[in-house]
Amino acid sequence: MVILLNDLLSILAKALFYLLAVLLLMSCKENLVEPTVSTPKQKCPESDTIKTIPMPDTTSEEKTYKILALGDSYTIGESVSASERYPNQLADSLRQRGFDIDTVQIIAQTGWRTDDLDRAITAANIEGVYDLVFLLIGVNNFYQRGNVEAYKPEFTGLLNRALGYAGNKKENVIVVSIPDYGYTPFGRNNQPTISKGIDSFNSANKAISELAQVSYVNITDISREGFRDPSLVANDGLHPSGKMYSLWVERILPIIKK
Repeated sequence: MVILLNDLLSILAKALFYLLAVLLLMSCKENLVEPTVSTPKQKCPESDTIKTIPMPDTTSEEKTYKILALGDSYTIGESVSASERYPNQLADSLRQRGFDIDTVQIIAQTGWRTDDLDRAITAANIEGVYDLVFLLIGVNNFYQRGNVEAYKPEFTGLLNRALGYAGNKKENVIVVSIPDYGYTPFGRNNQPTISKGIDSFNSANKAISELAQVSYVNITDISREGFRDPSLVANDGLHPSGKMYSLWVERILPIIKK
C-alpha cells in the first residue's frame, strides 16, 4: 500500500514537472520578438542648401529701323500727299509686316540735280546710321540738258555718301532707276527723245551701282505704263501718282526681304 502511494506521488511529480516545462516553453515563445531590419533614412536637403538657377533675362528692346531717302521730285512725291510718297508707303508696308519703323527722313526737292542734292545733304548735317538708304536722282540732270558723262562722277559721289549713312553696309543701300516722264501728258509729244535720254542716264547709274555692289531697282518700265493706265500719273500730268508709287514699293519689298 505504501509502495503504491509512493509510486503515485512519483508519477504526479513527474507529470507536474513536464507540465511546468511545457508552460515555460510556451511563455518563452510568446515573448520572442522577431528582429527587424532597419534601413537608413534618406536625409532631405535642408532649405538653405537648395540652389536656384536664375533664368536668363529674355526681355530686350525691340529693334527699331530708320529709313533715309535721297532724291528729287520723285522722292518728295510732287503732286501727291505725304502718305503717298514711296518712302512713306514703304515704311507703312514694313510696319504691316511687323517692323518698327522709327524714322523716315527724306532729303529731296522738285527740280534738284545731283549737285543740288549733294549740297542739300551737306546742309542737312545728317547724323547716325540708317538701316535703309535710297538714292534716286538724275532726271533733272537730263531735263536741264546735262551731260551723262558729267552725271557719272556726281552720282558716284552721292552713292558713296549713301553708303556712309548706311554704315558702309552695301546690302542696306538701294538705288532706284529714273522713271520715264515721256509716258506722261507732259512728255507725250517728245516721248522717243525723252525715253532715249532716260535710258542713257539709267545705264550709267546702274553700272555704277553694280560696281559698288548695291541693290538696284528698275521701276522705269512701270512708268512706261502711263499711256495705257493714266491713273499712274498724278493730276499735274507729269509726276507719278500714289498708285504708281505703290507699284514701286512692291518691287522694292522683295529686295529688302532678301
